Amino acid sequence: MRVTNAPASRKRRKRIITAAKGFRLKRSKLYRYASDAVDHGRVYAYRDRKTKKRIYRRLWQVRINAATRAAGLTYSRFMEGLKAAKIELDRKVLSDLAATDATAFGELIKAAQTALAAKPAATLAKA
Repeated sequence: MRVTNAPASRKRRKRIITAAKGFRLKRSKLYRYASDAVDHGRVYAYRDRKTKKRIYRRLWQVRINAATRAAGLTYSRFMEGLKAAKIELDRKVLSDLAATDATAFGELIKAAQTALAAKPAATLAKA
């Protein structure tokens, strides 16, 4: 007598069909097509979790740049000034401050500008 391992096979197939819920036509109903669709979907999900991080970082940079240029400073000089002032805020927080709290962001710009003004004197003193 041939053993088919039916309960485990059914469970495995059911898991794939459940994961394919919301897919269209054969891709949600038939195991063979659902399996391929779910595999592709998982590959895209893995790839796009990485892509999402890049996209958000770019968005935060654009927001910070727009706010700093309105204050007469460029993004790169602003970040250099923050580093010189030893202010360690990530771009996500800076972007949020630029979009929602203009006064706090203005204080950060002032701190960056004063650190940049003091920076050339410090580098000349070392030489």
